[in-house]
Amino acid sequence: MSTLLYRLGRFAYRRKWSVIGSWCVLLLVAVAAAVGLMKPFASATTIPGTEAQRTLDVVRTEFPADDGRLTGTIVFRAPEGRSLTEGGAGRAVSTAVREAAGVSGVASAVAPAASAGTVSADGGTGIAGLTFATERGGTLPEATRRGVEDIAAAARRTGLAVELGGDAFSEVEIKVVGPGEAVGVVIALGVLVLVFRSLRTAIVPVATALVGVAVGVLGLLTLTSVVTMDSTSVILAVMLGLAVGIDYALFIVSRHQIQVRDGMDPEESAGLANGTAGGAVVFAGATVVIALAALAVVNIPFLTVMGLGAAATVVVSVLVAVTLLPAVLGLLGAAVISGTSGTSGTFSASSTSSASSTAWAATERAAERASERASERADRRTDRPGAGRRWAALVARRRWTVLVVSLLGLGILAVPAADLRLGLGGTQDPDTSAARAQQLVDDGFGPGYSGTLVVLVQGGKRTVLPAAQEFASAVGKLPGVAAVSPVVPAESGGAALISVTPSSGPETEATQRLLAGIRQLREPVERRTGTEIDVTGATAVNIDVAGKLSAALPVYCLVVMGLALVLLTLVFRAIAIPLKAALGFLLSLGASLGALVAVFQWGWLSGLLGIKDTGPVLSFLPILLVGILFGLAMDYEVFLVSRMREEYAHGRPPVQAMIHGFGHGAQVVTAAALIMIAVFGSFVFADMQVIKGMGFALGIGVLLDAFVVRMALVPAVLAILGERAWWLPRSLGRALPDVDIEGERLTRRLTRRRTPEQTHGTGRMTSSAGVK
Repeated sequence: MSTLLYRLGRFAYRRKWSVIGSWCVLLLVAVAAAVGLMKPFASATTIPGTEAQRTLDVVRTEFPADDGRLTGTIVFRAPEGRSLTEGGAGRAVSTAVREAAGVSGVASAVAPAASAGTVSADGGTGIAGLTFATERGGTLPEATRRGVEDIAAAARRTGLAVELGGDAFSEVEIKVVGPGEAVGVVIALGVLVLVFRSLRTAIVPVATALVGVAVGVLGLLTLTSVVTMDSTSVILAVMLGLAVGIDYALFIVSRHQIQVRDGMDPEESAGLANGTAGGAVVFAGATVVIALAALAVVNIPFLTVMGLGAAATVVVSVLVAVTLLPAVLGLLGAAVISGTSGTSGTFSASSTSSASSTAWAATERAAERASERASERADRRTDRPGAGRRWAALVARRRWTVLVVSLLGLGILAVPAADLRLGLGGTQDPDTSAARAQQLVDDGFGPGYSGTLVVLVQGGKRTVLPAAQEFASAVGKLPGVAAVSPVVPAESGGAALISVTPSSGPETEATQRLLAGIRQLREPVERRTGTEIDVTGATAVNIDVAGKLSAALPVYCLVVMGLALVLLTLVFRAIAIPLKAALGFLLSLGASLGALVAVFQWGWLSGLLGIKDTGPVLSFLPILLVGILFGLAMDYEVFLVSRMREEYAHGRPPVQAMIHGFGHGAQVVTAAALIMIAVFGSFVFADMQVIKGMGFALGIGVLLDAFVVRMALVPAVLAILGERAWWLPRSLGRALPDVDIEGERLTRRLTRRRTPEQTHGTGRMTSSAGVK
């Protein structure tokens, strides 16, 4: 693979305009496809084959509630001590509902009524139902929305509190890159300037990452025409695409800049950087893609779409890094090492064999000079070790202290994870009208009003109704039940519905216990009456989703851990290294989940981070964190430890190999981690609570994994293990393939590939085409 990437890098460098033009055409095609085929986002929180989902499908068949059109609500709240059904408040409500019915695009409007259960017990809160001409899943026309909003504003002037809710007014406005996210990109650019010492070079990783994100996201938007997709899937793709796109480009450009600075021909350097650092990028991207694609085994459609969408964006980011990036480096030429154009130069390949031979000979001489300069700098670094080596040396001296302190710190951070509760909270910003409407409903009708549990009784026509009435009576005696509706028979006569209103909110443990209690209560009734009783509703579906994800999390962790052990054993040809890496990943994961619980569930520092609602952690967030953090952790592990292995293979004692290897990779890994933290952390300031949680979890996960696990625990453990860190049974060593992800064999072949004429000083090569 290294040779292929090397050739690809040189080709892209030479044919830079063709490659850049191809990506521009692809981008334009993606824009056109997205504009022409994109459909509105829609939520698809379903679990095929589970009781709640299966029963919900039956309910929709037996009890068709509407004709498939979009619905919404107007929630009214009268001043304290007044009723909505009488006096001036009653007239204001009647006027608002009547005018709403006349708005273009509104099919019908139903006023609040106590008999329909849409007026609260104290008479102070009422819910008016709206049905629109727009089909369910569509977007409410702007004129219709403005018309209803104007009516609500007029009702507010009468002294009522009025808010708009329901599906029609709960649409989430997706901001792919807002001000907060832009700040993250600016911080990443600042880190790159410090690394490259050149603004021009620093812009390259950001620019190519943005191209990758644009192509990936536009592709996802196009897929909304055939796949149900939530806006969260797109924002996750943006978040992850930006972070890995910049980091992957950083690894390649950093290697390229060092080689050019040491005197290597820029074209040869671009190919070599692509074949070496590019190989590590492909490996890192593959681990992230595999982990995200593996989410499909959980068999929850929205999570599968989310994982595959993010994985597709990572694939695009990798392709951009190994094709478009070398082409852009071709535009810079030798200016990649300078912040001014005055020192830049242009290198190009001649079409004639003589010129090609001369260019190749110049490359060989430059490589020799680069090697000499690198040796000189290595000698100087031996006398004046950098910050990375000094830190690694300190860790080696205080290895047990660092190990104990790191383990204690991560353990303390992980303690809150024991209280992890999963749920599927709303994606609305608490400051929106839809969120305020929900709060008015909760205050007026009780927190369980919007979390009704629906009981479906199926059986013979003679037995269904008596069984449903008996079961409704039994359910009404359970603790935590606020109300049980009268039994509603289906027209077919073979089914009946019971609506159970909990006294607690949909996301609470009390409602989960009530659902479990209802399901436990049904077995005696089913046996006695010969009926089948199931529980469904949005609340039951969400609880089942959370339960299934909770059950899948340990299994998914084991799959990811197994993958880590296999991949790292292949890469490092050692037993202790993969075990240490996998355990370190578990430590950083536990600490990240603990921090997530402390902030988003317990409310610690929530005001500082702008988190307005606390409660259960989003049910899909931990499993997403596992997949993404695993890929990033393996990336840092490979980049740091591979340099240590190289030093050890060259004869250095184990501890010295760790120190020197750490010194080589620490700067780039630090920069890569800071970039990811900046990008992920910027999403904490998004409006949507879902995105806040994702940004925080990923940002804190990278922070802990990169700076505590990889830069403290890893060198400490390697210093403790010494020679044992690199031990591998001989039988296993013979069976394992020799995986060279960083192109070490490619580098050796390039150094040795000379003709006899070169050996005698003629400076000629047999071919300028590169490695065969």
